[in-house]
Amino acid sequence: MEAQEKFTVENWPASPEKATLEGKNKFLGFWFFLGGETVLFASLFATYLALVDREQAAELFDPKLVFIMTILLLTSSLTSVYAMYHMKNFAFAKMQLWLFITVLLGLGFLGIEIYEFYHYVHDGFGYTTSAFSSAFFTLTGFHGAHVTFGLSWIVALMIRNARRGFDLYTAPKFYVASLYWHFIDVVWVFIFTVVYLMGMVG
Repeated sequence: MEAQEKFTVENWPASPEKATLEGKNKFLGFWFFLGGETVLFASLFATYLALVDREQAAELFDPKLVFIMTILLLTSSLTSVYAMYHMKNFAFAKMQLWLFITVLLGLGFLGIEIYEFYHYVHDGFGYTTSAFSSAFFTLTGFHGAHVTFGLSWIVALMIRNARRGFDLYTAPKFYVASLYWHFIDVVWVFIFTVVYLMGMVG
C-alpha cells in the first residue's frame, strides 16, 4: 500500500503502524532507543540506592501526593491505550480526544510534581543539600523531563495532523509516541516502588 492512498474504515489495515517498511523501521529503531533509555535510568536508580537516606526519606515523602501522581500517570497510560484502539479502528476524532485526555492527565502529574519539588526545597531539601537529595532530584527530575518531552511529542503530533488525519505515514508516529508514554509510566512504577514506597516504610 502507498502512504498516499486514500483510506476508509473498510480498507484501513489492522496494524497500520506496521503496514509499511518505514513503519516497521520506526518501530524497530524505537526499541533500540528504549534500550539506551533503560540503561540510563538503571544507572540513576543504582546511584539513588547507593546514596539514599531512608530515615530522612521516611520523614520527607508525602504518601497522598505520591498516590495522586501515580493514579494520574497510570490512568494516562490507559487513555493512551484507548487512543491507539481508535487509531486501529480508523476513528481519528476519538483518537485525538483520548490523546487530549492523556495530555491533561500528564499535565496534572507534572503540576503536582512541581509542587512537590517546591515543597521539599521550601523545607530545606534542595538539590545541593546532600548526596541523597542530589540523587533524588536527578532521578525524579529526569523522569519529569521525559514526561514533558512525551507530552510535547503527543501535542505536536495532534496539532500537526489535525487536518491531515490518518495515513500509513502518520500512524506509526502516533503509535511510537504512545509506546514512549507507556515506557515513562513503567519507569514511574519503579520510582514509586524504589524511591517513595521503600522510602516511606524506612
